[in-house]
Amino acid sequence: MDRPTLDPAIREVVRTVHRRLDGTGVEWALTGSASFALQGVPVEPNDVDVQTTERGAYAIEERFADSVVDPISRSESSAIRSHFGALELRGVRVEVMGDLRKRVDGRWEPPVDVVARRERVPLDDAEIPVLSLSYEARAYEQLGRTERAAVLREYVD
Repeated sequence: MDRPTLDPAIREVVRTVHRRLDGTGVEWALTGSASFALQGVPVEPNDVDVQTTERGAYAIEERFADSVVDPISRSESSAIRSHFGALELRGVRVEVMGDLRKRVDGRWEPPVDVVARRERVPLDDAEIPVLSLSYEARAYEQLGRTERAAVLREYVD
């Protein structure tokens, strides 16, 4: 499948995140628009989203200490709970979410198992971990974002 071309800044940030996390033991995967674009969905990301474990979120914050703009802390909305923070690399915002949980039917689900839900997609000479489009479509449906879920389902292999 032909992959859309990523903006050069986004591409370099994804490569930097991969390079600095590869082989560290941090369990992570891209999610959101950068992940979708790498999997063939025609979107133009303006940031990079990373899902990981709680421990992974704090490890990423430490590994990118010089780039932290929002320190990792527990965050909760009516629909999502995580250990959330953000980095800025090359002018691109990188949002980090650890132990992300969704509220479904009034109950918090267990944290997303990033390793069980990830796939790898090629980017230049690297294999980038991404959350699968089928998982992402289900997650968007659970959050009531049915239009986005429908778009993602069109690109599930």
